[in-house]
Amino acid sequence: MPPESVRPPVSAVPSHHTPRSSSVSSKLTWLDIRSLGDARAAIVQEALHHRVEAVVAGDPADLADLPPTVSKVLLLEGGKLPESFGEATVVIVDPAKQGVTPAELALRHPEIEFGRFVEIIDAPTLEDACESSRTEKWSVLLFRDPTKIPLEIVIAAAARATGSMITIAQDLEEAEILFGVLEHGSDGVMMAPKKVGDAAELKRIAEAGIPNLNLTELRVVETSHIGMGERACVDTTTHFGEDEGILVGSHSKGMILCVSETHPLPYMPTRPFRVNAGAIHSYTLGKDERTNYLSELRTGSKLTAVDIKGNTRLVTVGRVKIETRPLISIDAEAPDGRRVNLILQDDWHVRVLGPGGAVLNSTELKPGDTVLGYLPTEDRHVGYPINEFCLEK
Repeated sequence: MPPESVRPPVSAVPSHHTPRSSSVSSKLTWLDIRSLGDARAAIVQEALHHRVEAVVAGDPADLADLPPTVSKVLLLEGGKLPESFGEATVVIVDPAKQGVTPAELALRHPEIEFGRFVEIIDAPTLEDACESSRTEKWSVLLFRDPTKIPLEIVIAAAARATGSMITIAQDLEEAEILFGVLEHGSDGVMMAPKKVGDAAELKRIAEAGIPNLNLTELRVVETSHIGMGERACVDTTTHFGEDEGILVGSHSKGMILCVSETHPLPYMPTRPFRVNAGAIHSYTLGKDERTNYLSELRTGSKLTAVDIKGNTRLVTVGRVKIETRPLISIDAEAPDGRRVNLILQDDWHVRVLGPGGAVLNSTELKPGDTVLGYLPTEDRHVGYPINEFCLEK
């Protein structure tokens, strides 16, 4: 095996069993420099600055000047093996072209990790990809068809494998899709950047997971009926869990966990994709730890779903319904004295979550009851966290 200083970090070899609600995921980013022209030096420096996991070349000489902080991947395209693999720490071969398997090469060069390249164009090559993903330490896969069904099949076939699957993306948009196929996505993406900035964006996409949150128990101190106003129902493109919802609050420094309509209600069927979230001025947590007003959510917006343990995941908004309804204001207090306010539709079927996943009807909340909430430590400017003075009342 390669010396520890040039091996990928442990987090660079993720499990195929990523839980549905997880903190920031660790996906591999491989930068393909084989076709880069005059901008190669600048793009490589950008990639190193943003800590991509690997740089991929077709010539061992192109890996010579790279630092030991990045994995040096040699992807062999021709039919003949080079006399030396140079400083490569990972070598990817196509047995049909080079006439040798990764296992055979590993016996000859135990200091290097080997993997297999598979171009998927039909049923036999799809089976080759499945076999490679089950058995090889590294599998680099190129899918020629635009459909992602073959990738779904390979991911399913490799569910218990310990190796890593790197899928080639043609652009950043495809890279983002590849990371999310079958929820788990490909372990990594290899992409040839088109310009300076693409490497940084690829790394951002790979780290698009969101950190888990530390929820706080809040004590209800007051409720009041405040008359009519507009509230937003947020319909997402996913099923929420019974102990899961979204965080909503009147102020950016305090939010309460509103549960979805997953639990049975009288007079209507369950709608496990919906959260009756609150008045339209309310904040909720979106993508990149940014807050959004409920009123500005649209089809395609991203929201942070949170369960009672603080596990998070991004969900997509399918529709927002804004309607005039009677409203109720709920004030709650944190152990350190901070106040949190939430304004909800004044109706029994609108609910929030308490400790242990207790489902609490908004109209029955009373002083002394406990709800779950989140207390961000930073103020907000256009939704982004910022350290500055900001007074909210």
